[in-house]
Amino acid sequence: MLHLPPQPERCELCLRGVAKLTRHHLIPKRLHRKKRFQKLFERDVMITRTLWVCRPCHNAIHQARSEFELGLHFNTRDKLLELEELRTFVEWLKDKPDGFVPKSSR
Repeated sequence: MLHLPPQPERCELCLRGVAKLTRHHLIPKRLHRKKRFQKLFERDVMITRTLWVCRPCHNAIHQARSEFELGLHFNTRDKLLELEELRTFVEWLKDKPDGFVPKSSR
């Protein structure tokens, strides 16, 4: 039986307390059936490797790189934060009030 990480009280990227967090699959679900990913990762790892993030952080992750790049190269919290644009966004967002939602620039 798979044990998914429980939902924390804070976003795992910006560390703000947000009422509703979303589960980000560090290896996007769309890639789970791809042979390349099946060879690289066990099924349980693909399913359980997740982060609980607020909607603004989730959007920023998916704006930073394609799902393929995210799954292949940026599949941990630390690797995500190596992306300068994401790290800059998280640094900016972390000091905002918990309920703050940035206006979309796109």
